[in-house]
Amino acid sequence: MSDPLVAQTFGDDSVRAAAELALGALSESPTALELITRGNRKETAVARFPTRGPVVVQLSTEPMWLRTEAALLEEIRQRTFVPVPPVLAAGSHEGVAYLLTAYVAGSDLHASFSTVDHAMRCDLARWFGRALARLHEAFRFDACGRLERGEAGLTASQQDCAGWVAGYGSRAISRLPSAFDDLTPDLRGLLASSPATDRTPRLFPWDFRPGNVLVADGAVTAVVDWEAPLAAPPALSVAKVEYLVADWYVDDLEPLRAAFREGYASVREYPSISPAHRAAAIAASAVDSEGRVTNPQYPPVDREAAIAFHRDALHSVLATA
Repeated sequence: MSDPLVAQTFGDDSVRAAAELALGALSESPTALELITRGNRKETAVARFPTRGPVVVQLSTEPMWLRTEAALLEEIRQRTFVPVPPVLAAGSHEGVAYLLTAYVAGSDLHASFSTVDHAMRCDLARWFGRALARLHEAFRFDACGRLERGEAGLTASQQDCAGWVAGYGSRAISRLPSAFDDLTPDLRGLLASSPATDRTPRLFPWDFRPGNVLVADGAVTAVVDWEAPLAAPPALSVAKVEYLVADWYVDDLEPLRAAFREGYASVREYPSISPAHRAAAIAASAVDSEGRVTNPQYPPVDREAAIAFHRDALHSVLATA
């Protein structure tokens, strides 16, 4: 018999069945289920119980994504200092994947990053740089592209990394709205002329940003949302995280950029970032997976100001190319 709490939380029959199977791995039945908005490609809810701590249940009709995310979370916990939620259960049922993780307390850094004092903001930017560098040290691959979990662990399959980066950037440019049309030819030319990279592909956590970081008492308690991870040249992920951390929230960018780079360089050499890598990173950050322009700062600026923000950033890259 279907759990009435699960039935009223999830609308699709197959999603409900996967949710029940996931929650059945625990010794208690939930007394509350709260849907939360996190990402466009999966359903996520917080389950609360009479005596045990709450858990997060994620459900997706793309089984490989959550299967890969579960494997990556386990590996990150083993290999790095980057805090991620412990995995409690993972699997799939009738084409729907589920991932059950412990709930980690903390407030969303997106809401506070622009309001904390300057020293704290620089410390956090330094932490992002150090954390990304540690992820790069811990995860190296033989190819670029979407990571999948197989018998040999996490692997990618695109051997031509320069071609993969160009395709990644080209797809991002294609999603930009018409307000960017005058920049498109130059951006595509920049990607086409990008020199081949011989750097070993590393983990590309493409959504590694304050909005996916939880903090409590000034410390990072967890980084969430590791869906659909990629492997890419380190310069691409460094450019993207730097844009989302140092450029996104405040007008005085240089101290945050310096802190981020200092944090990264404390672990490994800061990579040489080509204009093509920066253009691809900015274009990919400017529009979400459903084609909506992303809104920087907090509170977020409106669409017109957001377009101007991303255009200015792309203009600056083209001016240095």
